[in-house]
Amino acid sequence: MKLLQPIVPSKIVCVGRNYREHAAELGNKVPDEPLLFLKAPSAVIASGDEIVLPAASQQVEHEGELGVVIGRIARNIPSDEDPLKYVLGYTCVNDVTARDLQRKDVQFTRGKSFDTFCPVGPWIETELDPTAVAVETRLNGEVKQKGNTADMAFPVSFLIRYISEIMTLYPGDLIATGTPAGVSRMKQGDTVEVEVAGIGVLRNQVSDADH
Repeated sequence: MKLLQPIVPSKIVCVGRNYREHAAELGNKVPDEPLLFLKAPSAVIASGDEIVLPAASQQVEHEGELGVVIGRIARNIPSDEDPLKYVLGYTCVNDVTARDLQRKDVQFTRGKSFDTFCPVGPWIETELDPTAVAVETRLNGEVKQKGNTADMAFPVSFLIRYISEIMTLYPGDLIATGTPAGVSRMKQGDTVEVEVAGIGVLRNQVSDADH
């Protein structure tokens, strides 16, 4: 059975350096406020689709994350309202990154937005408490990343409220909440799996553009 991508977002809002150990491995400190950047919606692919390595990069890395799918319009959420009420559900995300281009450009747009650089799936889980769930990424069966959302600098509810004060979130929009330590390079023929406890496994193979 072929799974389709579970969302067609108007935007993908990503959170950088939201796990202390990941920030440290890249030589950065955890920011005082969430570090936000946007990823092109055209980068979304489904579980089972191929991640295509662009010729422009020699260092494409996986970043397994918990994804938050918005269920209704969220703008300036009141302080007495629970931001989680605006969530449709949760999914697995691989925030694929051309690390060499990210460093070269300083800002993140190009290194994060190549086609196929946002695998999402395998589906949306509507019954999940996002406060303390395990996030694991495996490359060819070897565990590379192992974290828990309890270790995030800024939890899901805070992120939704914070983002809603900057930009309106629409149904189907995706928030990628940050990745644990252990990112590593992917190459032609690899299989990468992102597993979030209570959701499932997002699995994609990696290919060069020539293939």
